[in-house]
Amino acid sequence: MLKQTILRLERCATASRRGVYEKMKMMPLFGNYFRSMNRTQTSYSVPKERVDCIVIGAGVVGIAIARALALKGREVLVIESAPTFGTATSSRNSEVIHAGIYYPRDSFKATFCVRGRDMLYEYCSKHGIPHKRIGKLIVATQPSEIPKLDDILNRGIHNGVDGLKMIEGVEAMKMEPELQCVKAILSPLTGIIDSHSLMLSLVGEAENHGATFTYNSTVVGGQLEGNEICLHITETNRLNDQNGTSILHPEFVLIPKLVVNSAGLSAPALAKRFTCLQSGVIPPSYYARGCYFTLSNTKATPFRRLIYPLPEDGGIGVHVTLDLNGQVKFGPDVEWIEGVDDISSFQNKFDYSVTASRAGRYYQEIRKYYPNLKDGSLEPGYSGIRPKLSGPHQPPVDFVIQGEEIHGVPGLINLFGIESPGLTSSMAIADFISTRFLG
Repeated sequence: MLKQTILRLERCATASRRGVYEKMKMMPLFGNYFRSMNRTQTSYSVPKERVDCIVIGAGVVGIAIARALALKGREVLVIESAPTFGTATSSRNSEVIHAGIYYPRDSFKATFCVRGRDMLYEYCSKHGIPHKRIGKLIVATQPSEIPKLDDILNRGIHNGVDGLKMIEGVEAMKMEPELQCVKAILSPLTGIIDSHSLMLSLVGEAENHGATFTYNSTVVGGQLEGNEICLHITETNRLNDQNGTSILHPEFVLIPKLVVNSAGLSAPALAKRFTCLQSGVIPPSYYARGCYFTLSNTKATPFRRLIYPLPEDGGIGVHVTLDLNGQVKFGPDVEWIEGVDDISSFQNKFDYSVTASRAGRYYQEIRKYYPNLKDGSLEPGYSGIRPKLSGPHQPPVDFVIQGEEIHGVPGLINLFGIESPGLTSSMAIADFISTRFLG
């Protein structure tokens, strides 16, 4: 395994080699890894080394992929620009296990969500990950919305979601007395999860099977040499001096047999820095911020299930989410962000603040299905950024998974637009990657 190899090579390192590569100690993993390897030089006169598999990005999808590759006996190195795993989209969401209702039939989103949901429930039960299958109601609050509700039901049935049931408003309001609606879809398979506990478990399992995680390290580009992709790596804090457009010279180069670009928000920006990729294969990227507000000044939790209105442009509506501690959250909304440069996305330099002034729209939307919401009961919570491939007033775009057959670069897999239901789909995506691209 890679970790054992590193330790063994570290013991064999000579004093002279340590001196030559002393500067690599700023990143301990790579310092130890390179000191005792046979090295060549790049055009920038920096160390270069061959590795087996690299996963770029330690969000929940990247972690799941690393685990799946490690379970197949591959040596895996995960490179994450942040100080730890899951700091961006993976920790700034509703923590919902989706059933697979909304997505177009036979799409990646539909297929991976349905399969990933089952895999996630099984994994959580086996490994003691806190979760709860509490169910969800998707509601129509006026008669004109019923045809859209019918479409959602039919789509969910076509996607193979079991247990879906259309119920009258009276029945739904008996189930949830604080709810107001004229009709609703009951989804019994929807649940909630402690996403941090999930990621911690996946990381631990990946490491137990030999995967190595390195943080504060950023892939800043790549090029093709012969038939091999070379990844340019640097310390994350060196990006602070960059203007977002220049190509940063690497501190070292890795040549993997397989590399998965699972960088989430920065995946398209990173792909643009792979000089071997044609620009036409990289989809345009859009960013949508979603804010959450928490419910306060309430003695009892008003709902026992998740409550969702009909989807809106760019999202699935300001909905009711419960966490495992019983905290009630409302959100997210959709706020499109423009002018995001690649350095900002590499370093997760987004504005995650939630201003109290946004609550006005929330009261208006929430009271359509929860009319008893009291003034002054919403407090700013947190926000997240969706890595989207479609912009305002454009139809939703499916997950994009690119292999050599699409972009022509051997050993490179790009993952673009892994937004919701990415958390639910994570283990299914990982299984797909490890099966399709490793056999």
